[in-house]
This record gives sequence, C-alpha cells and structure tokens, in this order.
Amino acid sequence: MTNDNQSMGDLFPDLGPEDPVVSGIAHDKSEVQVTLRRIPDVPGVSASVFTSLAEAGVNVDMIVQAAASTGTADISFTASEAQLRQIEQVLADKREELKYESVDINKEVGKVALVGVGMKTHSGIAATFFRALSEKNINVLMISTSEIRISAMVPLEDLEDAVRAIHTKFNLDSDQVEAVVYGGTGR
Repeated sequence: MTNDNQSMGDLFPDLGPEDPVVSGIAHDKSEVQVTLRRIPDVPGVSASVFTSLAEAGVNVDMIVQAAASTGTADISFTASEAQLRQIEQVLADKREELKYESVDINKEVGKVALVGVGMKTHSGIAATFFRALSEKNINVLMISTSEIRISAMVPLEDLEDAVRAIHTKFNLDSDQVEAVVYGGTGR
C-alpha cells in the first residue's frame, strides 16, 4: 500500500531520471456514452455498428463489449457529444439491420487519462490509477488502455475529483488541470 507522500521513485524504484513513467493527466468533459442493449452476439455485428458510424463521420473513442449467455451482447462506446445527433440517426436508420433491443445514452460522463511513455515498462501503474479512484469512491464506467495511456470514463460529477486524486497519487499535484483532451478531434 502506498501513501500520498511517496515519490515516483518510491512507487517505481527501477525508474531512471530520463524515463518518466507518467508525464501527465488529461480529461475530457465533451464525450457521450452510448450503449446498444441486447444486440445479437454473432460475428460481423460489431463491424456493422462501427462501419455505419464511420460512414457517417462519427469518431468513436472507447469501446467495450459485454456478452451475455443469452446470445446477445451490450456494446458501449464513447464519442464526442457534438456528434450525438449523427449517432442517433445512424442507429435509428440501422435498427432493423443491427437488431439491438434498445439504446442508452449517457451525457453525464467524463474521461480521465493518465499518459506516459514509461508506463509500458513499469508494473503497477494501472493498480495505482484505479486505487486513486477507488479511494475517492469514484465509479469507473469504462476502461481503455494502450502502451502509453490508461483512460477511464467516470460520472461527470466526479471528473474533477478523479483528476485531483490521480494527480495526488502520482505526485503531479497542481491547482488546476494542465491538459484537456477534446474527444474525437485528435487535439
């Protein structure tokens, strides 16, 4: 267990001074979470969903699929809230083809991301990231990772607390958030 006063060197002792594990934290308040409920769990369905969205110019960010034992799945994804009308139109137009039962749309979400090139070579980063959120009783709605980034979708009302908790846990404390990621724009 770590305490809030430990340095990055204490958290990750094999870290060299030239290899920062974590270089920053970003957040995004402009995303929307869309969930297709009880969509058939068969090959090609995900391809149909995301091809239809791509053809409409929708830039999808995070994707999660959860299969049920009933032969159906729930597919959740996030995108820029600015594209919500396009998303709704595509899903309405493709409802017969996709055969989903319902769509849930959650505009009250925000994404927090931890970024650093050293993350791919140091264990414990994800554990520390999620412990920071857990200690503040912040629920994680979706998770996305890459070699240099861990992103979590959280309730929008908890986003600022999530950013502060992660800043503190990784000793990157700042009075204000230093980076903002604009969903779906590449900025």
